[in-house]
Amino acid sequence: MSISPFVLAQLATQAIELPSWAFGNSGTRFKVFSTPGTPRTIQEKIADAATVHQHTGLAPSVALHIPWDKVGDYDALRDFAGEHGLALGTVNSNTFQDDAYKFGSLTHTDAAVRQKAIDHHFDCIDIMHATGSQDLKIWLADGTNYPGQGDIRGRQDRLADSLAKIYDRIGENQRLVLEYKFFEPAFYHTDVPDWGTSYAQVNALGERALVCLDTGHHAPGTNIEFIVAQLLRLGKLGSFDFNSRFYADDDLIVGAADPFQLFRILYEVIRGGGFGPDSPVAFMLDQCHNVEDKIPGQIRSVLNVQEMTARALLVDRPALTRAQDAGDVLGANGILMDAFYTDVRPDLAAWRESRGLAGDPMAAYAASGYQAQIAADRAGGTQAGWGA
Repeated sequence: MSISPFVLAQLATQAIELPSWAFGNSGTRFKVFSTPGTPRTIQEKIADAATVHQHTGLAPSVALHIPWDKVGDYDALRDFAGEHGLALGTVNSNTFQDDAYKFGSLTHTDAAVRQKAIDHHFDCIDIMHATGSQDLKIWLADGTNYPGQGDIRGRQDRLADSLAKIYDRIGENQRLVLEYKFFEPAFYHTDVPDWGTSYAQVNALGERALVCLDTGHHAPGTNIEFIVAQLLRLGKLGSFDFNSRFYADDDLIVGAADPFQLFRILYEVIRGGGFGPDSPVAFMLDQCHNVEDKIPGQIRSVLNVQEMTARALLVDRPALTRAQDAGDVLGANGILMDAFYTDVRPDLAAWRESRGLAGDPMAAYAASGYQAQIAADRAGGTQAGWGA
């Protein structure tokens, strides 16, 4: 099975946003590892993200994380990104690295702490106005570690009130996307642990409030593609954070743990109208682990998303529907598996070359000398990272 011109035309519209923090140092709860050439500034992060786009043609925007990427002049930062062929994308808030948020941020019992967290989001919205960003993404570490530690229902009420204040501040062309996470750092209960809680909160806000689905934020064995299908059916899937995990929130290269799961997710995205230039669903990586080199790791991830998107587009949907309607269990499964097992890499390599890109972006980057150049140029200073 080869990739048709129709499928290639659909792939040409694909855009996958890169996270600025993926280019900084990262690690586990026990150690953050440094690497030569790690960016020291947001400008250097943008330059690295531009290198990924240069080699793949897949990553035309970069997400910011505030305060990690805070600068004095966001107009200048937007111009800098534009000069590197990128747009500034999602603005991510941070209410999990301040002592005041030890017992919660938007859900805290102290109104002053809640207001501090709300004001931080107001600052993020101001940055969105300056950068042209569409999405404000909120992930909360809020929760409790012990039964009885907090009022579970009261925390939901306070969260709803805080989110409503933030939602009222976003612009007409902006969106609030609320991420969820099964656990960590709160272990007894997390205030936004699953898609249903996120959906309930954003549904109460309005049509420009949606759910962000991080593919690593679920209990083992969770049928993520069902969640994708349900949120698309409800019109509330706003964005993806693509990564891969074996046990918890590993933030590994996309598709590393379960390529078939990635295929199944992308099939439901396509089937549900979540793919293409008119789709409201934003694709973003949140792949930022601690052992691989940052730039080639991002290249590998965006290529994995592209390859699985191509395979998902190859599914013979009319034949699949006929088999499903006829109760042909093995026939229906076989149609999906035929598409999944198709090796699309040769066709994609030829297609990239026809568009002036390297057929093998990983090899092209390795041969470019960029890694050695930044290792030499970025000696000294303080490397960026989320720190621990």
